[in-house]
Amino acid sequence: MARRYVGETLDRMPPEVCQTAVLLVSELATNVVRHSGAREFVVELDDRPDEGLLWIGVTDSGTGLPVLRPPSLTAEHGRGMQLVATLADRWGAGRRRGATDKTVWFELRYA
Repeated sequence: MARRYVGETLDRMPPEVCQTAVLLVSELATNVVRHSGAREFVVELDDRPDEGLLWIGVTDSGTGLPVLRPPSLTAEHGRGMQLVATLADRWGAGRRRGATDKTVWFELRYA
């Protein structure tokens, strides 16, 4: 559902931006399902065309923050955050002051 939401919302963006955003939000949503223990999550998009910047955040109530680490060569999983770090122009994770929810986000620049 997260992939479809992002793809449909960004259907007028350049195809490479839309495809990258869909891939990366899919990785973040998968991380929520597999690692956070949260039952649900929220996907937020902030398109700033004047700046040529797309911000996407995935927020959940899980306790841990993502850690960027190289997977072993034979591992079947563990490359999601590597993809985010490689394909996004910027990314990060954190909690808002006084909140228990965390947001993992990325930015993509476009012309």
